[in-house]
Amino acid sequence: MRKIGGNTKQLLIETASELIWKNSYGSVSVDDICKTAGVKKGSFYHFFPSKVDLVISTIDMYYQSKKAVYDEIFSPQIAPLKRFEQLADYLYESQAQTKAKYGKVCGCPYASLGCEMAGQEDDIRKKLNEIGTYFELYYENTIRDLIAEGVLSQETDVKEKAQEISSYFVGQFTAARIHNDLALLSNLKPGLLRTLGIREK
Repeated sequence: MRKIGGNTKQLLIETASELIWKNSYGSVSVDDICKTAGVKKGSFYHFFPSKVDLVISTIDMYYQSKKAVYDEIFSPQIAPLKRFEQLADYLYESQAQTKAKYGKVCGCPYASLGCEMAGQEDDIRKKLNEIGTYFELYYENTIRDLIAEGVLSQETDVKEKAQEISSYFVGQFTAARIHNDLALLSNLKPGLLRTLGIREK
C-alpha cells in the first residue's frame, strides 16, 4: 500500500480499516497492519498504544467519511420518504462496489466489528454506540418530517423507530456477509419501508 502524503498515522488507520473490514478484528494483527502499510512496528506504537486504540480511530474515520454523504442524502430540501429511498439505494450500491473490489460481500464494517468485539472490548462498544447514535439522528429527523406530513402516525415513537431502522440494516448487512450474497440486499428499499410502517406504492 502506498503512503499518502507521508501521513503515517492516517495510513495506519486506512490500512486497518480495510484489513479488518475484509477479514475480522481477531484475524488481523498489528504485524499484518504494519506489513501491509509498509510501516515499522515502532511507528505504530508511536501513534497508537494498542490495536484497540487504532480501531477506535478507524470508527471515527468511517463516520467522518460518511457524514457528507448522509448530509446530502438527508438534506431537508429533499422529501422525507425520498431521503430513506436514496439511503437504501446508496447502501446497496456501496456494497455492490465493495464486492466488485474485494470479491465478496463485506457488509457494514462496524456492524461486523460490533458483533465480534462489543462483548470483549468495552471501549470499542462505547465508540460504536456513539457513532450509531449519530446516524440515528438522521433517521429521527426524517421520521419527524414524515409525521408532520401525515405519512406516519402522530403516535410514532421517533427514537424507537430510528433504532428499528438501524437494527434492520445491521441484520441485512450481517446476513449478506454471512452468506456472501449481494442479492440479500437487493430488497433494502421495500424492507426499509416495511420497517417504517409504510406501504410500498
